[in-house]
Amino acid sequence: MADFPSKVTTETSSPNYQSSQQGNSLRGLTSNITNMLEMSFIRSIPAVLMMAEIVLGLLQWALIASAPYTLLPVYGFVMFVAVTLWILTTILFFMILFGAQQKLTFVPWPLAVMAYHGIATFLYLTAFLANAASVYPFYLYPYFYGVMAAAAFFGAVVTVAYAASAFFSYLDWKGDGGNAATDTVPA
Repeated sequence: MADFPSKVTTETSSPNYQSSQQGNSLRGLTSNITNMLEMSFIRSIPAVLMMAEIVLGLLQWALIASAPYTLLPVYGFVMFVAVTLWILTTILFFMILFGAQQKLTFVPWPLAVMAYHGIATFLYLTAFLANAASVYPFYLYPYFYGVMAAAAFFGAVVTVAYAASAFFSYLDWKGDGGNAATDTVPA
């Protein structure tokens, strides 16, 4: 009976399986990453809108950064809004893509995403209006008139994308049972 622990093995697979898995480690890594992704999210309208917000927001702040935006103080605000919301939207996109809502259950995700998109819509609307109102040819730099006008255009497009995301986030919040009081009413 003293020999019993040495005779027991805890392997769940054969040694040949482990050696064959080492050769396919790249295939195993890609399957693990694919399993971590929320593939249904990628195919949804909110994901497409968030990708548009990321790409167009990057384009907008790159246009502003390529011009002498320090000549007018309003462009500092536009640049702040564009860069900050671009970073936050990218982080939120990857958090949803990798399923952070399943790991962070204490966050009311539908409400948080709706509030984020609503606030982002308001900030982008004010930044777009400030950008569009201050587009005029600089006397020293007339070349940048078109750049700032293009930045205002992309600011308008990103504002519409954030507004659409806020609308779909609202629908998701209402469909998810956003009011806890309605769930507790006895039937």
